[in-house]
Amino acid sequence: MRRGIAASVAVTALALTAVSTTPAAASGEFLERGPEGVTIEIATVMGSGCPQDTAAVALSKDAEAFTITYSKYLAQVGGASPPTDERKNCQINLRVHVPQGFTYAVSKVDYRGFANLQPGATATQIASYYFQGDTSTRHHATEFKGPHKKFWQTTDLVPLAALVWSPCGEQRNFNINTQLLVDVGTSDDSKVSYINMDSTDGDINTTYHYSWKRCVKPGN
Repeated sequence: MRRGIAASVAVTALALTAVSTTPAAASGEFLERGPEGVTIEIATVMGSGCPQDTAAVALSKDAEAFTITYSKYLAQVGGASPPTDERKNCQINLRVHVPQGFTYAVSKVDYRGFANLQPGATATQIASYYFQGDTSTRHHATEFKGPHKKFWQTTDLVPLAALVWSPCGEQRNFNINTQLLVDVGTSDDSKVSYINMDSTDGDINTTYHYSWKRCVKPGN
């Protein structure tokens, strides 16, 4: 299995400039492209689904998306599987550095993995994401039912009215919580059922797509 690459990626070097004392808000106009100079890095990562050095984050060249790749994210039941393997989770706290004057929201998320479920077994993929200190949280959940033995992909397309924007003029970390759960259900519990977001070649991952706006001061 591929060993997880370093859990911190710096795409470019850019420090946020001083924050104005006058709060700014997002404009109503969406930008076709994001600004130059965006960077992203993992501040903390923890959870049974992402042990140390098994999760990595990368920013796309056009700064329109970032991808998290996992190398040991698997939940399973049945056979000799210990009870602790029925649920795996991963919490990742990201520092997304954006040039002053811009704000972003995550508008679409693509989740990918593989599931092998016996007849009668079920698996659930759950995710939530939010900005540090913000009570607005986006939730997403998908259930898979056995028999199921193939790669899976789900997409969470966020409606425009539900987009949660990063605070203008403030540095707030972006938090991502994910879970994988497997239930033996009515299946033969002597046989293993599992689901993963577990990559050996970098093709199985989770991609978060951005939407961008400019920040404007009140009265402008």
